Amino acid sequence: MAECTIKNQIRTLRFMAGEMTQKELAERVGVTRQTIMAIEAAKYSPSLEVAFKIAQVFGEPLESVFQYQHREL
Repeated sequence: MAECTIKNQIRTLRFMAGEMTQKELAERVGVTRQTIMAIEAAKYSPSLEVAFKIAQVFGEPLESVFQYQHREL
């Protein structure tokens, strides 16, 4: 059995972007603040479209914002 998780750098990127709030990011991406909060806490995996939009807001490639980790149990 495998465990898959998606880690992200959203909190760090928000901080580096002038301490952008979750609400500001959510508005720019077109989702709710709760969605950003859940993605940032790795409790929810974003759709591919939302992941690309988040990366675009920060001007970063997708793999700099999100990291997929796969490990066998």
